[in-house]
Amino acid sequence: MTREQKTAVIEELSNQFKEAKYFYLTDTSELSVEVTNNLRRVFFEKGIQLKVVKNTLIRKALESAAVENNEDYSQLYSSLKGFSALMFTETGNVPAKLIKDFRKEHEKPILKAAFIDSSIYVGDEQVEALTKIKSKEELVGDVIALLQSPIKNLVGALQSGGNTISGLLKALEEREA
Repeated sequence: MTREQKTAVIEELSNQFKEAKYFYLTDTSELSVEVTNNLRRVFFEKGIQLKVVKNTLIRKALESAAVENNEDYSQLYSSLKGFSALMFTETGNVPAKLIKDFRKEHEKPILKAAFIDSSIYVGDEQVEALTKIKSKEELVGDVIALLQSPIKNLVGALQSGGNTISGLLKALEEREA
């Protein structure tokens, strides 16, 4: 790889890091070509971009993006050892869920680290915690459900109260007759 190519890769990655609210560093080494292609296909279908890049280029891109984003990516640097694959996503918990599902049949990918909305998770034991993070859509749905709950209770109470009143009126009417 020439110096110009490396510079181009660093610049492209740096731009992705600047724009990304969520990205994962994983180890997909030792997976066969067929399994890796299946993994890429599953991730692509869910809108996750999977890239394999040299650790030194990832680090330089992170350092460049950190200056412009005013973020501290230094906790991620220790994870840049061995084979590294990057996953860029629009939803913070989807890659973790896919990793968890994929590992039911395979040993990898192994989570090295994740950057989720300015929080850094390091280590494979964080996969379970990352699967439980709610996406923006899930949080909006929860808020809507919470807002609808009192209204549903009120409507239910009014309807049952209406039935009670009409029952009393009928009973009083029958007594008079």
